[in-house]
Amino acid sequence: MDYDLIVIGGGPAGMLSAATAAAKGLNVILLEKNEKLGKKLYLTGKGRCNVTNYGDINDFFDNVTTNPKFLYSAFKSFDNYGLVELLNSLGVPTKVEQGNRVFPASDKSSDVIKALQKHLQKNKVEIELLIKVKKITFQNKQVTGVFLNSGEQITAPKVIIATGGMSYPQTGSTGDGYSMARQLGHTIKAPKPALIPLVIKENWVKKLQGLSLKNVSIKALLNNKVKAEQFGEMIFTHFGVSGPIILTLSSLIRDYIAESTNKPVQLFIDLKPALTLEQLDARLQRDFNKFSGKQLKNALDDLLPQKMISVVLYLSGINIHKQVNQINRNERLLLAHTLKNIPMTVTGTRPLSEAIVTSGGINVKEINPSTLESKIIKGLYFAGEVIDVDALTGGYNLQIAFSTGFLSGVSAAEA
Repeated sequence: MDYDLIVIGGGPAGMLSAATAAAKGLNVILLEKNEKLGKKLYLTGKGRCNVTNYGDINDFFDNVTTNPKFLYSAFKSFDNYGLVELLNSLGVPTKVEQGNRVFPASDKSSDVIKALQKHLQKNKVEIELLIKVKKITFQNKQVTGVFLNSGEQITAPKVIIATGGMSYPQTGSTGDGYSMARQLGHTIKAPKPALIPLVIKENWVKKLQGLSLKNVSIKALLNNKVKAEQFGEMIFTHFGVSGPIILTLSSLIRDYIAESTNKPVQLFIDLKPALTLEQLDARLQRDFNKFSGKQLKNALDDLLPQKMISVVLYLSGINIHKQVNQINRNERLLLAHTLKNIPMTVTGTRPLSEAIVTSGGINVKEINPSTLESKIIKGLYFAGEVIDVDALTGGYNLQIAFSTGFLSGVSAAEA
């Protein structure tokens, strides 16, 4: 079976690279090991699919945490506005939400997948599902095709690896592309979890399991120096903390977590970031007047979620059975300070299988950033999460997948 191009992996990067190359006249086959295309895409944005971000190019470079400069050509060849235009042309209107996040107007990731399938069919891409590639074949440092697990061979002078990373392995992201690339002489930056919940040492965290906090600020410190800070929403879990600001924080401090065997990373939650210490003390005085005669544990209902009260008082060391009118100024200031500095110790992250994206992958020094072609094997291209690039939450990672998918497809067609 002879083709001009074989694309391995039917996620967003693979689908767009295949459709783009086929639109430019190549005879393309797309191989996907799952029973359907875009399996991981179904899960993104809690099934709503945060396809991209509507910020400018500087926002993208600010939010890419690994190898941003490598993506310059990819973003230039196909940016967020180009993606929105493409989706609109395929019958998927979009909307912009908080933080410039772009979603399909229907809030359905399935609409994005159907649109990409339509794009593939319109450009006559042959799609083969439940097909597993064993290895990529080459001769004289030039791609010749692929061997399948079935023993069958498909020939083509060009192959795009778009197999994803190693997060969400149940969707098929099991690191296949890494081993294929390694066999061809590429080096792999060790895959690590990015955008991942954090494991916390303190036992009191478990008592708060399921409690969500909004409009809080959280700082990460190493050796008493602030390394990162985020504001927004978080949630306590049976193992530690998760939620939007924790996921972002995890990518900003992952190197510090890896290095912090002796001195761990400390997190401090400010439950009332809008108030200064003095303003918070004044607020406590008002609440204490209102609940005069009550025990301290019953005087903070206006200020804190019920579940949080006992933890805050435990951390402050103040007797929870004391009546509010017996609380002295020093104790009140101690309570205010605790409310703005809830301490937690990070012992690690959840496993890579639970990460939203994978950090690590094909070493970018071995890929031509202008074409995404391998510098080692002619006719071999890469797209998406298999490359050592990743970004913060907000639609940036999916845009990386689409931009690299587009550029690899164009490059394969024009080579």
